Amino acid sequence: MTVTVVLASASPARRALLRAAGVEPVIRVSGVDEPAIEAALAAQGRSAPADVCAALAVAKAEAVADDVRHELPGAVVVACDSVLDLDGVALGKPSDAADAIARWRAMRGREGVLRTGHTVVRLGATAAEDAEVSAVASTVVRFADLDDATIEAYVATGEPLQVAGAFTLDGLGAPFVEGVDGDPANVVGLSLPLLRRLLADLGVPWTSLWSERG
Repeated sequence: MTVTVVLASASPARRALLRAAGVEPVIRVSGVDEPAIEAALAAQGRSAPADVCAALAVAKAEAVADDVRHELPGAVVVACDSVLDLDGVALGKPSDAADAIARWRAMRGREGVLRTGHTVVRLGATAAEDAEVSAVASTVVRFADLDDATIEAYVATGEPLQVAGAFTLDGLGAPFVEGVDGDPANVVGLSLPLLRRLLADLGVPWTSLWSERG
């Protein structure tokens, strides 16, 4: 029997990764207040990039689990949050075009670490019966040394404003990434090998997620 996967994300890239691997997820967006969570973490002295993406993934997964528990009993909820770790600072989506340009000027010719928090919840009848596991995947990203005109042209496409770190590996930004060390899918937004291991920890084999079309 196929286990239903609920993806707690509106990210088309994450959905595409799962679908390409034979998994047809149900999409539910958490609606959590990310700035409030980040502010609370900062107040606790937990503003390291790995802490930020891990906490946001947990919050998203638990919010969606509560929403779908009775609608989709026995499902697994998958939530992710990605940030670019540059000099120990967590960089999510740029606030505007000027921010994206400034980011790229700081990133060009350098390396950053794309960190993605992953949380998986196997739904029980109640929250107390849920089984939950989490981990953070990290991939080193080497950025091209772009000139100002190229940076401005890329930002003008609007793509960098929609993604953590202001770049993509599966879109217009791909030519501007010289290489990665680690799982490239993690840079896209979800590490499939890590997700497989987390599911195994919950007793859910990866092959049980394959949809009929997969």
